[in-house]
Amino acid sequence: MIRLALVAGVLLALAQSASADVTLYAAGSLKSALSEVADAFTRQSGVVVKREFGPSGLLRERIEKGEPVDVFASADMNHPQKLAGEGKAPFVIRFTGNRLCAMAKPEVGLTTANLLEKALSPAIKLGTSTPGSDPSGDYTWKIFDKAESVQPGAAKALKTKALQLVGGPNSELVPAGHGAVPYMFATGKADMFIAYCTTGKAAAGEGVSLTVANLPEKLAQSADYGLVVLNRNQAEASQLALFILSEQGQAILAKWGFEASGGR
Repeated sequence: MIRLALVAGVLLALAQSASADVTLYAAGSLKSALSEVADAFTRQSGVVVKREFGPSGLLRERIEKGEPVDVFASADMNHPQKLAGEGKAPFVIRFTGNRLCAMAKPEVGLTTANLLEKALSPAIKLGTSTPGSDPSGDYTWKIFDKAESVQPGAAKALKTKALQLVGGPNSELVPAGHGAVPYMFATGKADMFIAYCTTGKAAAGEGVSLTVANLPEKLAQSADYGLVVLNRNQAEASQLALFILSEQGQAILAKWGFEASGGR
């Protein structure tokens, strides 16, 4: 908490006299939560938040190519740390956390106990995000590596059969108004998916019926989300970053299933 207080102090100093609009690029898994945070921030501050959501790795590449962005909220720490290392941001702060879960069509009969068996089954189309472009894919590959200690040969088998359906530069566009995982289930492209636990919560909010199972202890995988204020409109950007870190911002993230920044 001391580290957070120091960061908040720096942001507060930068946030004086903010007045312009601010541009936010954020991980796709944050779309519902940070949209609500941004709307609440605008109501309180009058600062309009222009926002775009997508795979963190692809967003980071766009920032590196010069797209004008003020705040970048990634589903991992690596992509924002790369921007900070390039001198595009002064520091990185972990602002929330998530976990990975498995989800499937109800008829798959997925449970925590049979999760690895179902994932390895030739009859099950296993969907994932794309490693390298999207942290969800990177986290999933770590889960596959952990599976090797549970069942020899599992890591290679899972990586070979996994269908990298979302999060890549050439991934199919999901129609507006649809969550990626429910869409892949509805179109028959996947029977089971490894994704963030918050994805399952969001799907339930859309009225989509699917089974969400926690990973068994030996496969459990957490996700740390990092945020950077970029070297542009730092006053407005720092105001938004402070709001995300505030009690109100963290409460909204928690409502959507994310972990509060002081949780670990």
